[in-house]
Amino acid sequence: MSTKIRNIQKTLLSDNWYSLNKYSFEYQSHSGEWQQQHREAYDRGNGATILLYNKTKGTVILTRQFRMPTYVNGNTDGLLIETCAGLLEQDNPEDCIKREAEEETGYKVDKVQKLFEAYMSPGSVTEIIHFFAAEYAEEMQVSAGGGLAHEQENIEVLELDFARAYSMIGTGEIKDGKTIMLLQYARIHGLC
Repeated sequence: MSTKIRNIQKTLLSDNWYSLNKYSFEYQSHSGEWQQQHREAYDRGNGATILLYNKTKGTVILTRQFRMPTYVNGNTDGLLIETCAGLLEQDNPEDCIKREAEEETGYKVDKVQKLFEAYMSPGSVTEIIHFFAAEYAEEMQVSAGGGLAHEQENIEVLELDFARAYSMIGTGEIKDGKTIMLLQYARIHGLC
């Protein structure tokens, strides 16, 4: 724990969907002065995401689904193209992403490669996302995917040419941070 932070007080502001807390604390600045600060942090747990790719075909599996926060911030239809992802809940990151890949995309992957971890919005959200990649093949498809009905998931599964998916970053068709990071990783490391 940091010696530059003291007297932390936590106040629950909302526990509706996940938890929103207000933190009041003292932070020691570069000059050595102690400053009283207040921040809000949204805690929704940690997550995992995966890029499914087929090196032979030069394709990737992505999803498209409605995201209300993007709709209220300028995304005219609210639909976002993303890599498969989910919250860890009770699982470790690897088990979580294998389960989510099957639920959302219909592909059952046994071998996944952990790439890295990242805070996605560290100014306001506590979440760490674990990033994975895995090769897929047609014989690994066990269902149509689309998510779980009881979770009100309406997920469209997209199989896209990697070059096309990568170009969608530049055209603005792909605006999801985790997806951009995984597509760039794939490009740098020659996955597709």
